[in-house]
Amino acid sequence: GPATAPSGIEDPFEAENRRRHEFNTDVDRYLYRPVSQAYGRVVPQPVRTGISNFTDNIELPGAVINGVLQGRPKNAAQNTQRFLVNTTIGVFGLFDPATPLGLPEVETDFGETLFVWGAGEGSYVELPFLGPSTARDTFGLAGDLVLNPFSIFNLNYRYDQEIRVATKLAQQTGRRYTYSDFLDQLLYHSADSYAQARQLYLQNRRNTLTGGK
Repeated sequence: GPATAPSGIEDPFEAENRRRHEFNTDVDRYLYRPVSQAYGRVVPQPVRTGISNFTDNIELPGAVINGVLQGRPKNAAQNTQRFLVNTTIGVFGLFDPATPLGLPEVETDFGETLFVWGAGEGSYVELPFLGPSTARDTFGLAGDLVLNPFSIFNLNYRYDQEIRVATKLAQQTGRRYTYSDFLDQLLYHSADSYAQARQLYLQNRRNTLTGGK
């Protein structure tokens, strides 16, 4: 059973989760953090922003589908308009003219769709390489891969999958650099970085799903 999980947190696999957390921390210490520091110093901010914009844009069709599945047509319509504007005027999403035009992204995923459908949070899990999650959000990750039209239809371009993976990795590496001080404090200077990461993830995720309630 859970060794240290406080009330309101279901963590029956804590021992295994802690081993994965230690593995993830080692990956960050010896690989991910050094690469992100080099990436952040070498790649100019406008280029990092463009890559991040492009990655967010190609994930928007999946968000549109999730909005429909959640019964939130307004959100789906806004993400559709944003995708069309940024894909055309924004040069395939490298730039973000949609936000100044009043079309910010409505962030969502299949984990939220499962929440809307009434699926419970389930046990807390730490995934190798990916970090904190829950049983519901882990199924959500798989669902997002299936629902994204770019994953379903090959766009007659040989390297489309490789480009999506590469830009996603670059985006996450840039985020690791941007939030380096916070993440270093969390992972390397907390008395119990596993418990701290678990608490922060669940608080943030629950707050997002309930709209701050």
